[in-house]
Amino acid sequence: MVENATLELIGGVSLTPDSLFSAIASVVIGLILAEVFYRWILNLSKNTKYVWIFNEDTAKLLRNFIIIGSLLSAFDTLGLFDIVVFGSKLSKIIGGFLLFYISYLIGKKVQDYWLIKEGAEAQIKAKIFYYTLVTIAFFLALNIAGFSGKLTTIIAAAGITGIVLGFSAQTVVANFISGIFMYFDKPLKIGDPVEVGGYSGIVHDIRILSTRIRTWDGLLVRIPNEKLFNSEIKNLAKYPARRVDVIVGIAYKEDVKRAIKVIRETLEKMPYVLAEPEPSIFIDELGDSSVNIAVRAWAPSEKWFDVRTQILEKIKEALDREGIEIPFPQRVNWFAEELRVKLER
Repeated sequence: MVENATLELIGGVSLTPDSLFSAIASVVIGLILAEVFYRWILNLSKNTKYVWIFNEDTAKLLRNFIIIGSLLSAFDTLGLFDIVVFGSKLSKIIGGFLLFYISYLIGKKVQDYWLIKEGAEAQIKAKIFYYTLVTIAFFLALNIAGFSGKLTTIIAAAGITGIVLGFSAQTVVANFISGIFMYFDKPLKIGDPVEVGGYSGIVHDIRILSTRIRTWDGLLVRIPNEKLFNSEIKNLAKYPARRVDVIVGIAYKEDVKRAIKVIRETLEKMPYVLAEPEPSIFIDELGDSSVNIAVRAWAPSEKWFDVRTQILEKIKEALDREGIEIPFPQRVNWFAEELRVKLER
């Protein structure tokens, strides 16, 4: 019976035909699997809506990970990485680090694709995915590296550190959690006209810690997500239609029914005033100097400001054309005693 030939390498590493065959097989299988997964992800990226994760970049990263992993496995089989570091084999430590690093790269690529596809609105969603993936990869890497037995100590240390940092970063954490809640609640999106936190303007950007609003006078206001989440938010464009409310005052001597008819005919000629819901026109108040007529008309939300401006302009022109007076404030002065005026000639 012939014993297996053994080749002694530098450092006392013994190389046998069986170990050499296993190493070669590991590399070959790794190359085949890498190519199979690469082509599968490429084909999948052409037919899936989840292109933010199944794309050419992630396919390349996964292929490289499999190839490098198979090489590490081959070297480990040959005994080239039988070096113990911190109580664990060097091959396991390298494998754990490799898993974490590849996961980090994939997370960054996925985040970039998500932002390109859905814009800045997907920033919170992309951040949540990225941090979740990196966290899972971190604990898996610890397990692969052989540090799972020390995991309890690491978690305890992380917990203590978290408590210490928590007191000094309460605002940051609160803003982060509020940003996550804001993503699921979706009270606003980029481009929406809003009133929030005492400010009014257009949502310019939504980030994981804060939201930026460009006010109507061109200022940029940064509102922390915690304050935003706890505030009353008025989204002025959440629904497709919005009501325009204006008050028109006419003189007491004028015919109210005629004035209402003129206003209604004016609204009917305006293209952006919706026929359904129908405009509502009625006497709202008998004021000090005028009979106040309320005009309530619906318009597309994106045209609300233009329509409101045009309604005031068109109603003023129509009432002037029909000779219906819009009075200025009038006051009657009454004196308790008869007023005597001396006239000089």
